[in-house]
Amino acid sequence: MARKYIDCREFPSEMQCSVVISADREDELIDAAVQHAVAVHGEHVTPEFRREIRKAVHEGTPAM
Repeated sequence: MARKYIDCREFPSEMQCSVVISADREDELIDAAVQHAVAVHGEHVTPEFRREIRKAVHEGTPAM
């Protein structure tokens, strides 16, 4: 099973967030990324938003 990650730097924002979230399971990663987006960026959880987050999942480890 490959490690997966989402890099918040790929989403333009005024705060220039540099958080990278990784996990072994995609569902766990999506849940953590959604929680981050709601708590830090004030996003609202919708099925469409979760689909957008899912599109940002990468396999491997993030670049430094």
